[in-house]
Amino acid sequence: MQCSRADVVLVVVIDRFHVAKHYRDGVDQLRKRETRRLKQELSTAEYAELEGVMWVLRKNHQDLTPEERQQLRRLFAYAPALKLAYTLREELTAIFELPLSRAQAQIRLRTWCAKVRRSALTCFDTFLKTLTNWLDEIVNYFIERRSSGFVEGLNNKIKTLKRRCYGLPRVVTLFQRLYLDLEGYRRLA
Repeated sequence: MQCSRADVVLVVVIDRFHVAKHYRDGVDQLRKRETRRLKQELSTAEYAELEGVMWVLRKNHQDLTPEERQQLRRLFAYAPALKLAYTLREELTAIFELPLSRAQAQIRLRTWCAKVRRSALTCFDTFLKTLTNWLDEIVNYFIERRSSGFVEGLNNKIKTLKRRCYGLPRVVTLFQRLYLDLEGYRRLA
């Protein structure tokens, strides 16, 4: 069967991990503001208890150890806005994990946006504009739930390899090295 150009439907999908980067950046900006504020307001000993909280705050809640959860509770006692932002971030991540249809995802995302607007948090303002402008392309992810992670990883591997192989006289050697990096462990181990 022949396929004409009219038969091909192009669906633009914005990768969920790029979306996550944007909303996580908002929470990270709020964390920076709050830690600057806390550094001025708290004693040195109290502030020292919050040391390393950036990495804990970046982790998904289900991946936290009991000690890390305690550290977050301590931080959230001093910064309730950060707790709210963290909770909203986790709720949005959960939406992308649910087995939703495109229409269900669109409803959930709009509901989440309304919740953020009611919260009076400003750390998500840039992301809300992005989400509003690109909602159709973002919810297209829920059609087949595919991401560009493999391609992103391959591109990163090639960029790293180009830096490592600077000065190699032949392009063939670069491709041999790429093949070895991609398949070597499986074939040689």
